Amino acid sequence: MAYNRKDLLNIRDLTPEEIEHILELAVSLREINERPIKKVPTLRGKTIIHLFYEPSTRTKMSFDIAAKRLGADTYSISTSTSSMVKGETFLDTVKNLEAMKPDVFVIRHSVSGVPQRIAALTSASVVNAGDGTHEHPTQALLDMLTIKDFKGTLKGLNITIVGDILHSRVAKSNMWGLTKMESEVTLCGPPTLVPREFATVPGVSISYDLQKAIQNADVLMVLRIQRERQKQSFFPSLREYARLYGVTPEKLKNAKDSLLIMHPGPINRGVELDPAVADGPRSVILDQVSNGVAVRMAVLYILAQRSYSQENNGGEPL
Repeated sequence: MAYNRKDLLNIRDLTPEEIEHILELAVSLREINERPIKKVPTLRGKTIIHLFYEPSTRTKMSFDIAAKRLGADTYSISTSTSSMVKGETFLDTVKNLEAMKPDVFVIRHSVSGVPQRIAALTSASVVNAGDGTHEHPTQALLDMLTIKDFKGTLKGLNITIVGDILHSRVAKSNMWGLTKMESEVTLCGPPTLVPREFATVPGVSISYDLQKAIQNADVLMVLRIQRERQKQSFFPSLREYARLYGVTPEKLKNAKDSLLIMHPGPINRGVELDPAVADGPRSVILDQVSNGVAVRMAVLYILAQRSYSQENNGGEPL
């Protein structure tokens, strides 16, 4: 089944078939990243603009690398390098950039809902690269691809996500994506950081005991404490958080031998994740980073080729 949407704004609205389509395409494009010359002309003549109004290393670089490996022209703008420092609004910035006829905007913003608003106002495709505490769809897609690589399937797996669930857009996108693909998801963390309403989502349960949540897990996805989004104290101290919810070799003693350790980055070593675990044999963290390029290649290919197909085939999407 083709992906027939103009944009990629969230995982919550996608169907399992659409998710599978993106993952399958990512697998086929991944081979490009293993070539001596990592470039194809697939998106030659296409223009992709990255609007990153929050700090980013992995997401920004992998989107840029993904676009360039497909032959697209890419341009990046951040708050400090745009006319916003002169008082221009974000909406006016986008309107002016749209007048230059780009094909895709990749947007990261600290305010939830900004990519959705821009998508409704522009004819270009929009990719949500993370908006506030809402969603981060491509991170969930690369996480699902990584799990499939090592487990062969997503169906029937037990996935524990531990950390700052309340403020994490990664947790939300993964929760929606994994349950759509028939995984069982356990959200774990301090009661102040795990919204009770998520327990009403089919396939989702909540635990405040990390070691119990680990016991039957096939995958342990660890999240950092997002102190930049917290307006109040949600636990006594980082030391106390690390004692109860930091993942250490000792806490993994009763875990399955096949347990995978994941983290979207950046890692706060010694807080949510012990270095021995982050760099240990269970860790697939760097595999996530590699898959990020492949997944973002797939997303950009689908959206940019969609506009090409509409131009040349009577409006029919790819």
